[in-house]
Amino acid sequence: MKISRAVTFLFGAAFLVSAGAIAGETNKGKLQLSDKIDVEGKSLDRGSYTVEWDGSGPTVQVKLLQGKETVATFPAHLTEQASANPKGAYSTSAEPNGSLSLTAIYPEGKRIALQLEHNQASR
Repeated sequence: MKISRAVTFLFGAAFLVSAGAIAGETNKGKLQLSDKIDVEGKSLDRGSYTVEWDGSGPTVQVKLLQGKETVATFPAHLTEQASANPKGAYSTSAEPNGSLSLTAIYPEGKRIALQLEHNQASR
């Protein structure tokens, strides 16, 4: 009886630890910008960024980080995709002044898209 309780306890503890690890990584991804883009009135240079979002949808708060520094924060709509994104990607729209504004982020390996509202993306 004591052994089955110990096994049950260990199994439960292992499950909680693994679930916490998975949940911690669920709302995080990498983004490689190959263009200079505008986000929330800020110009972001080409390079590697980390994408983090809080919430499970439909509206989430997104943070773009370069290293440990937050370079942009904005609301987005989390939409589910039919299949996992094979690699990280993003979409932009061209502004009248020739700049590019971020419209969506597609995190690698996730079945979601983080879509900025049109009025948010074109500031």
